[in-house]
Amino acid sequence: MRKLEHRAVLLLILALILFSGLSFFVFRYVRESDSWAIKYYNSHVFRNGHLATGRVFDRKGTLMADNTGKTIKYVDDTTTRMATAQAVGDGYGFVSTSAESAFRDRLVGYNLLTGTYSISGLGNDVRLSIDSDVCRTAYNALGYRSGLVGVYNYKTGQVICMTSTPSFDPADPPDTKNAKSGTFMNKFISGNLTPGSIFKLVTSAAAIEKIPASKLKKFSFRCTGVHEIDGVSIRCTQAHGEVDFDGALAKSCNGAFAELSRKIGARSLSAYAQKCGLETTYDMNGVHNAKGTFEFPVNDEVSTAWAGIGQWKDYLNPCSMLVYMGAIANDGKSVVPKLLATSTGRRDTRRMIKASTARRLRKMMKNNVKVSYGENNYPGLDIYAKSGTAEVEGQRPNAWFAGFIKNKNYPYAFIVCVEDSGFGSQVAGPVANLVLQYIVNGE
Repeated sequence: MRKLEHRAVLLLILALILFSGLSFFVFRYVRESDSWAIKYYNSHVFRNGHLATGRVFDRKGTLMADNTGKTIKYVDDTTTRMATAQAVGDGYGFVSTSAESAFRDRLVGYNLLTGTYSISGLGNDVRLSIDSDVCRTAYNALGYRSGLVGVYNYKTGQVICMTSTPSFDPADPPDTKNAKSGTFMNKFISGNLTPGSIFKLVTSAAAIEKIPASKLKKFSFRCTGVHEIDGVSIRCTQAHGEVDFDGALAKSCNGAFAELSRKIGARSLSAYAQKCGLETTYDMNGVHNAKGTFEFPVNDEVSTAWAGIGQWKDYLNPCSMLVYMGAIANDGKSVVPKLLATSTGRRDTRRMIKASTARRLRKMMKNNVKVSYGENNYPGLDIYAKSGTAEVEGQRPNAWFAGFIKNKNYPYAFIVCVEDSGFGSQVAGPVANLVLQYIVNGE
């Protein structure tokens, strides 16, 4: 009798092990079977090392990549291919965030019931939110220079432009060993760059909400071109003279913002970098942008001042900054970006800044355009912007221009970075204008 009991216990243990193993397999199957099915060794969906099923379109229905033939067929125009290479991809997975890589399971048409089988054998179509004509305009505007352009609808979240340079022709990709640095990176999604003065829009939000209104109204700073903190010089591009809060942003006065950063404090600046979404990774139909990183050392006023200006150890992801531009346009809350034109609904971010703060920042950004950038440089556009000139060791500055336009038919936020180039409004501003003029006027 005792033997039977021992055997029964042993069988019960074995049954539990079998059930546990089966449960674990089913869990893994439901969770990961799509990735198992689209491995390169699956000859049903791969041919000669590249995806052999599915098609990629832009938002207007332009066929960007057809995987269903013996070779991948891309859009005919070479410039368009290069302008959208990091968004569309190349079939070999060089750009991990591209449609050909990130949306591979959608292109294959995998599901739990039928696997990778489809009646047509051609897989599925994926329609991206990008407009290939806008991307081509951005690519041409950047020219031979390295950089990026991002544009999205701050009401719906649709990303209509994400162009990075240097780029490559997916129909004839270069050897990965010989390609220029950044060729296979979508800098809008995966980049982290020193922001320079566009970060002052975060410092300004913190100043509005943390410094008493009466004190901020009386804020005044006399800029001589050099401002010293603990024996360390913080330089401006020129002597700005007497500036108030609005004037400090319009003239991008480093000295004034160094003092504002000291008044705000390291902890509050750190909190606002997080609050404004600059350390956030957004889920864009399964693709995630890189997190920005920032350091605001407590008890180090010099480093805190530099960080509040957008230098020190500030590294900004352009996508996150674009979302923050949407928050300023949308009274403090923004919209999570989308990369698929077929994605319905919208997802709002948490509140980043107060509605009153957003209104104040809009007024200041409009003043920037009037006082410093020149409205005549953006004809017909109701534009709100901030430029940035980010110092990078060993090269010329990175030029930034970020903001949005107010237009009920074209509610778009934008961000432009031209690396190793020069002053923000002089270099990146014209790129933004060309892209926005094409979006609004088709020219």
